[in-house]
Amino acid sequence: MANPFDDETARFLVLVNDERQYSLWPADAAVPAGWHIALAESSHADCVSFVEATWTDMRPASLAAAMDTAGG
Repeated sequence: MANPFDDETARFLVLVNDERQYSLWPADAAVPAGWHIALAESSHADCVSFVEATWTDMRPASLAAAMDTAGG
């Protein structure tokens, strides 16, 4: 069975969790608990572009907040 995440012709969602981490997700798969749709069903290329433009700080939100509070 092929990995659905490798199919660049498939339709995807972009998901985000409470830590502001992003993920491409197959549009026909159920959204896992703890994740929310950040970009509705789109092409693989559009999803990748969205993630690249949006997810500019790779740190989990809790770590970023702690580091920013600590002056880090």
